[in-house]
Amino acid sequence: MTKKDYAKITWPIFFQLISLPQKLTGLMPLLFGFAYAQYAFGRIDWINTLLYFVAQFCVALFVSGFNHVQDFKKAKDSKYLETTNIISYRHLNPKHVLYLMFSFLLIACSIGIILVFRTNLILLFIGGAAIFVAIFYTAGPIPLSRLPLGEMLSGPVEGFGTVFIASFINMPYLPIFLSFHSEWIVNLTVNLAVLFQLLLVGLPFAILDSTVMFADNICDLKQDIKNERYTLPFYLEKKKAVQIYPFWPSTALLFILISVIFNYLPIWSLLVLLLLPWIIKNTHAFMQFQDKATTFKSAINNLLMIGAAQVLIIVAFLLFLNCQIKCSTTLKNIS
Repeated sequence: MTKKDYAKITWPIFFQLISLPQKLTGLMPLLFGFAYAQYAFGRIDWINTLLYFVAQFCVALFVSGFNHVQDFKKAKDSKYLETTNIISYRHLNPKHVLYLMFSFLLIACSIGIILVFRTNLILLFIGGAAIFVAIFYTAGPIPLSRLPLGEMLSGPVEGFGTVFIASFINMPYLPIFLSFHSEWIVNLTVNLAVLFQLLLVGLPFAILDSTVMFADNICDLKQDIKNERYTLPFYLEKKKAVQIYPFWPSTALLFILISVIFNYLPIWSLLVLLLLPWIIKNTHAFMQFQDKATTFKSAINNLLMIGAAQVLIIVAFLLFLNCQIKCSTTLKNIS
């Protein structure tokens, strides 16, 4: 195919290329991390927040487009290329798509360096590890996505990792601090209590993100086998994978409950349990029929419902506390 045969990347194609509707799933842990930093640690650095928001969004754009190109290169199934992979059926130039995606990654990395200077050097290693997973998830001789590791990597990195960094960049006292001294002395200070706290409140997002990946791999199982992608559902077999599926959202809700018990989340967070009828309905719909076009969105909807509820509850609780403080101050002034 010559350069003249390639299609131009118009805005509609670009939105399809970056999987725009699915970007909302990545927004939930990000917003929760920002809100939680204010709730638990009493501080929001608006410059850091804005910088990380842009950087994380650029990484999300990069991952979607980059994955499409890598899947196009490694595809074995002609039907997949004709009907599913956007690079192929839209006749896009893979090199041009890669240039565009790496420009997003460059922006994200540049912003990341700024955040390192505004926080601590440890962020360079944390962010670097996340970028490593993002690139080699679909790249390299043996991509991570072609192993039964997708769920174990996508959840912790996209779910917990986002919550952690969004909170980390706003905290007055960093839970991990790396410093270099003379004579090659390195000091690493770790606050295990705060790390455990962030791990516990971030786990629901990690699990829900993994649930979306698990549901995606179940739906794509036949197609993945043709393309020599052997994901977790392949090793479990579809029947067992579907049977395990409902335990994922249940476990996410369990960790929210545990976080409330540990007083890491306000008791208001238990209001999330009111969503159980809709969560059960979505889970049951997927268990009945696993299809990318119809029931896969039920997994995404569960993540969005629980994630949005957690964010709104934290924000509402903060507003309530603020009003309470203002009312108390007003009453004191009157008296």
